[in-house]
Amino acid sequence: MDHPSQPSVRHFDHCPWLFADDATEEQRAAQREVQRAVGGDTGIGERCYVAESAAVFPDRLRLGDDSYIAAHAYVTGELDTGSHCTLNPFTTVRGNVVLGHGVRIGAHTSLLGFNHSMAPDRPVFRQPLTSRGIRVGDDVWIGSHVIVVDGVTIGDHCVIGAGAVVTRDLPAWSVAAGNPARVLRDRREVRGAGAAAAADPAASGTRPDDNRTATTRSAPDPEPGAAATGNPQPLPHDRRAVQAAGAADDAAAAPGRRPDDGCTPTTRPAPHPGPGATTSCNPRPAPHDLWAVQVVAAAATDPAAAAPGRRPGDGRTPTTHPAPHPGPRAVAADDPERTPRDRRAVQVAAAVGAEAGAGAEVADLPGIRPGGDRTPATRPASGLAAFADAARDQAAGLLDRCRDGERYVDRPGVAPTVRAHCDAVEIADLLLGAVPEHLSAEEHIGRLSGLQDPKSGLVPEFGEPLPVADADGFIGKGAALYHVLCVGYALDLLGPGLPHPVRGVRNMTARQLIVRLEALPWRTGAWGAGAWVDSLATAAHWNLRHGDDGDDAHGTPESLFGWLLTRADPWTGMWGSPSGEEGRLQVVNGYYRLTRGSFAQFGLPVPYPERVVDAVLDHARDARHFGPGRENACNVLDVAHPLWLCTRQFGRGADGYRSGEIRDWAERQLATVLPRWQDGRGFGFGPGTAGPGPEPGLQGTEMWLAIVWYLADLLGRSDELGYRPRGIHRPEPARQGIAGLN
Repeated sequence: MDHPSQPSVRHFDHCPWLFADDATEEQRAAQREVQRAVGGDTGIGERCYVAESAAVFPDRLRLGDDSYIAAHAYVTGELDTGSHCTLNPFTTVRGNVVLGHGVRIGAHTSLLGFNHSMAPDRPVFRQPLTSRGIRVGDDVWIGSHVIVVDGVTIGDHCVIGAGAVVTRDLPAWSVAAGNPARVLRDRREVRGAGAAAAADPAASGTRPDDNRTATTRSAPDPEPGAAATGNPQPLPHDRRAVQAAGAADDAAAAPGRRPDDGCTPTTRPAPHPGPGATTSCNPRPAPHDLWAVQVVAAAATDPAAAAPGRRPGDGRTPTTHPAPHPGPRAVAADDPERTPRDRRAVQVAAAVGAEAGAGAEVADLPGIRPGGDRTPATRPASGLAAFADAARDQAAGLLDRCRDGERYVDRPGVAPTVRAHCDAVEIADLLLGAVPEHLSAEEHIGRLSGLQDPKSGLVPEFGEPLPVADADGFIGKGAALYHVLCVGYALDLLGPGLPHPVRGVRNMTARQLIVRLEALPWRTGAWGAGAWVDSLATAAHWNLRHGDDGDDAHGTPESLFGWLLTRADPWTGMWGSPSGEEGRLQVVNGYYRLTRGSFAQFGLPVPYPERVVDAVLDHARDARHFGPGRENACNVLDVAHPLWLCTRQFGRGADGYRSGEIRDWAERQLATVLPRWQDGRGFGFGPGTAGPGPEPGLQGTEMWLAIVWYLADLLGRSDELGYRPRGIHRPEPARQGIAGLN
């Protein structure tokens, strides 16, 4: 149908991408008024469009350049988007949601970044609200009628099929679909080579990889919701509907399959049997991924779907322990039949009929990915998968070992600490997707929240007095500095976050901050200086969560980043000076702490990333700290994270800056780290007297689990672990920028 010669406001509301080119001056003026009328703390970029018919009532809105909110969308809470993001008609975005650049959200999709608890002692409408937030990376396509629940992180370059219900994190480049959504393949994978060879590539109107005749006209909406998964290499800015790839020539004859779609249906009707149901077809992993999990030929029916105690397509036996945030997330993913305390991977059942032999081969393989969306390789399973399976299997016992009956201890025989409780929460979330079972979620929240002093916002160590603030209102040393991080993130994982702002940071003026930064021991103690910046920046992050006007009024976060950017050494990209006694140890370790709390936590690029890589790789060759048997968790993490952060900033190409050396280092570290796991006890922090020492405990286990993820991700293999850090060591920013610095 022809478009009207002069599009109306109603037309722009439904097709906002036309506004920049086709609107009249009167319509542009009217749109500026619409944007000005949006309430809350609002910042809208250039060439944006907010539909008049949309219900946009945010507490905070940051809409990046060239982004649109289309007709009848419903937006509340806190929404931060990068550039070129689209909320198509009838999209719902609520709670705390952060979108990267180039995110396309199909019509009728809901991103629900908040939740209710559902304790049995009160009606649901009286339950408290919690919000862990939703994070979506760059270049992500979310189809129509998708639901993303609170606490989920979706990695860069993902495609999510229509009708999916996303209840768990998705790694970068995933193509996912289903309820609950599962990863079907890697988007970079080259598909259909065999079919292409058999087909006639010269056939008019036929794509050589899908056995289908393409339509003769383009889809009318550049952001359709179907999010089909057939095209492995779409053009970067092509938002037209991607046709679902067909199967090989013999697919149509396979029993249990529709001859027109190339997909094996589940044994129960799909919840959304429209276009999104066709996103489950690809059985082939990326040929370039040496550790890709091969899919074994399935039977005519899916034996897993009927197995008691399993979610179809899930591959994991759920626990009897409820999830810490059992609202919509739990409802979407729960299964009424549970296997008590069995957190191990469920072995794949032998297939029926002619496939029985293949099924038996699969059932005998170790290292099946828990929660896995694919069957294991016919080659021996990777050490990463086997390690993660063992860690999950032993997590509950490991936490039991570090419980003195009333409180958590880092390791048996030592005094309870605040950090030990926080480490227990992080480990349980990472490996079990639950809270430590010694207390309910509400009891964990109550105990950790009760540790914070309401007046100062600080958390002292057990049995110690509240630290005395310095002249500028904040503290300079002690356990309470790290408690800003660990208690804050433990409560963030549990739901509510810190109940009170950190007053010393809230009230600190820009002038006081600059004086403090200049006085930090950058030459003699760069690690301590970086740790202080980490604590201050993290406190500023929690304060902003409280809607704190104090930080914005004083300009403290902006002043911090301004000072850091102008003081970074252009030769190393770091702050501080090496010494003859320790080499770059203080500088590199301080760099990790500083950038973790500032640039990484706020999603801002670090300065001079190439020079950082040079300095870090040089430090990683220092035998004083990385000789045989000398690596401790701090030293390895403080190399792995900067390399990961800079690599992400460069982009993930195989020919990135010094990528071969980075991969070699990561390979060597993984080969060293994984054998150090002690069954039932976890990881020790490291040799010598640094930190907690060699005895396995909660701190060493929590840190090394995160380190293993970063090392694996540097190699493109983190998905084999089946877990992703979400607390202190989370890879995604906790906040996307600061006003004026994005």
